[in-house]
Amino acid sequence: MLIDSHCHLDFPELAADRDGVLARARDAGIDGMVTICTWVDKFDSIRAISEEHAEVWCSVGTHPHNADQELHIETADLVRLSAHPRCIAIGEAGIDFFYDNAPRAAQETGLRRHIAAARITGLPLVIHSRSADEEMGQILEEEVGQGPFPFVLHCYTGGLDLARTALALGGYISFSGIITFKNAETIREVCRMVPADRYLVETDAPYLAPVPHRGQSNEPAFVRHTAETVAAIRGVSLAEVGVETTANFYRLFRKAQSS
Repeated sequence: MLIDSHCHLDFPELAADRDGVLARARDAGIDGMVTICTWVDKFDSIRAISEEHAEVWCSVGTHPHNADQELHIETADLVRLSAHPRCIAIGEAGIDFFYDNAPRAAQETGLRRHIAAARITGLPLVIHSRSADEEMGQILEEEVGQGPFPFVLHCYTGGLDLARTALALGGYISFSGIITFKNAETIREVCRMVPADRYLVETDAPYLAPVPHRGQSNEPAFVRHTAETVAAIRGVSLAEVGVETTANFYRLFRKAQSS
């Protein structure tokens, strides 16, 4: 029993064969998935997917790449839209200094608005952080100091210091197919270190397909390969990873239990 805590079922690579994608996920033992919003202005289409499929939940948020194009989205908008029964998270939002597709000031503004929405609603914030460990750690410490909020660092690519900071602040860490790549030893080290009650697995589909599917379009069924690698790294069974990550998912995404 596994849950793909982060995928993008609205993206063209998955939307073209969504019924097939969901069927293959069921066949692989994937009991649920969260289709993650990257444009608040497109939330209606994200929400519709979750309404049509009982195994799919959704989030509402603006990806950092789009931050400067959705500065009109206020915290109150996120709070209002997140009230939908199938919406169980805020995000994804964050900072990405690897691509720098949006001005850094806009990314930080958007992130702090999403943090405020997570704090108000109690819904977890799905955080995108890339090549910004120091800045992300500082923002998290500042914001948690103003009032706690639940969060997960999704598709973790950072170092040990950011992971320790996030865990100390009550956050969760989610591992994607990157953990199966040869050059991902630091991420595997983080995986060994994370407590059993603080980690999740995801695909970030259609991106980052794990070995043995690397180079292909990713899909929720492939989260099983990520979970198998996590199990090997942590020295436990795949079944144990399934039990732990499912329990962690429902503890973090509490609204999923009733939606």
